Amino acid sequence: MLHVIATPIGNLADLSPRALDAFKSASLIACEDTRRTWQLLTHFGIPRPEMVSYRQGNEERVTESILRALESGREVALCSDGGYPGISDPGFRLLRTCAQKGVAYEVIPGASAVNVALLMSGLSTSSFTFRGFPPRGPGAIRNWLAEDKDKEHTLVMFESPFRVGATLEAAFEVLGDREAAVCIELTKLHERVSRGYLGDLVREYKDAKVKGEVAIVIAGANPKFARSDAN
Repeated sequence: MLHVIATPIGNLADLSPRALDAFKSASLIACEDTRRTWQLLTHFGIPRPEMVSYRQGNEERVTESILRALESGREVALCSDGGYPGISDPGFRLLRTCAQKGVAYEVIPGASAVNVALLMSGLSTSSFTFRGFPPRGPGAIRNWLAEDKDKEHTLVMFESPFRVGATLEAAFEVLGDREAAVCIELTKLHERVSRGYLGDLVREYKDAKVKGEVAIVIAGANPKFARSDAN
């Protein structure tokens, strides 16, 4: 059995008892960074099993070795550095292959920066779209944002701490002055959430030095979330 484990995005207390049991039963752990996962196991007093790095660049090769381990009857755990493997992290290739080949696997739920950011934003949760990381080029990111310009769903995206200001500015130019939130280091000691209209957030983050992991949440195309003259 392959156990797909969501790991804490910050606060280690968010690791579930079910996830702990899966880690304890695994004879092989495929993880994004073996050092990070070993720190997690050490915190919970779990003896170190065989571990293999499963990351962008070696997914195809390691997927084959994991499949061989599963076929031999081994218990395998798959995790990333935080959140769900396969959600803007390595893991999709392995899960896709298992689904195609009929190899059994289970997903053990846990923390997700997507859902935490959405709820912390205070914006509509009735319908939302997670877009992952935006493209880097100025033209590319504007085209990327324009795809959702007229849609009412809330947008959730991840971003590098070095590009927060530029991304907010592009969003302001393409989407207009609507409500948004910048979520930094969610569930961690220095968690910070800035809420407001895009125009205000652009000014706040224009020259700001941001540290840590970032999620940006932007309201959909609905007049009640847009700045009016009365605001």
